[in-house]
Amino acid sequence: MSKIKSLTLTSRRQLIKTGLAALTLSAFHGVQAQESKPLKLTNSHSKATTKKAGAKRVVMLDPGHGGIDTGAIGRNGAKEKHVVLAIAKNVRAILRSKGIDARLTRNADEFIPLYDRVEIAQKHGADLFMSIHADGFTNPSAAGASVFALSNRGASSAMAKYLSDKENAADDVAGSKVKDRDHYLQQVLFDLVQTDTIKNSLTLGSHVLRQIKSVHRLHSHSTEQAAFVVLKSPSIPSVLVETSFITNPEEERLLGTTAFRQKIASAIASGVISYFSWFDNHKAHSRR
Repeated sequence: MSKIKSLTLTSRRQLIKTGLAALTLSAFHGVQAQESKPLKLTNSHSKATTKKAGAKRVVMLDPGHGGIDTGAIGRNGAKEKHVVLAIAKNVRAILRSKGIDARLTRNADEFIPLYDRVEIAQKHGADLFMSIHADGFTNPSAAGASVFALSNRGASSAMAKYLSDKENAADDVAGSKVKDRDHYLQQVLFDLVQTDTIKNSLTLGSHVLRQIKSVHRLHSHSTEQAAFVVLKSPSIPSVLVETSFITNPEEERLLGTTAFRQKIASAIASGVISYFSWFDNHKAHSRR
């Protein structure tokens, strides 16, 4: 009798959660409808697609910055927007060779608002979203890779807060209209709906960090959390990977080499594959 009661409670909880997810997405798209002239997505990824049963997993890779937004700039002039696009393309090639449908939010040096990056992943039915960066800090000695997941409760460290504030300001160069669209996204409350997504994002982060650790030093050994706008998808596990600090002279030099870009891309791709393997095993175990 107790087992039946437990199953009933679980079913009710799942039903409520599903309903909340539907309401959240409905509110999200309702806010979009209020715009008289919706901001056009800046590349060909804007068309909605329907995912078929048995289709390949879709991984949306998001090279940070682009176009008028250069991102961080190294002492010797290396620009984050160029470095991360090269790394993302390497990750895409590796994942595709493993049978995973990896796509990019941008294929060239173009500006895409944070809001649209999230929207692109949703419209492509992405199973995973990963924003790739090589950020900077005021102190050139800051070094190493980090992985971040979303937090609705504040940043997990001073560095996480600094970087999230910096990344969330990326749309300032595009003016108030773009910033207002991102503000709508920030106002949507995911709460319970996003709890599992954040948990999976943290797990994804740990798999990526484990792989990067073998090829490059880590700035943080655990997945950090902060309120990155670009990670605010209610249902897609999302992380932001800081491959290195481009403001660190040594790491700027490394980021400029084909060998290091390939090495870090391979580690990131291995982390994604490892996560999917964990997810499948976890799902299979929960069905028993």
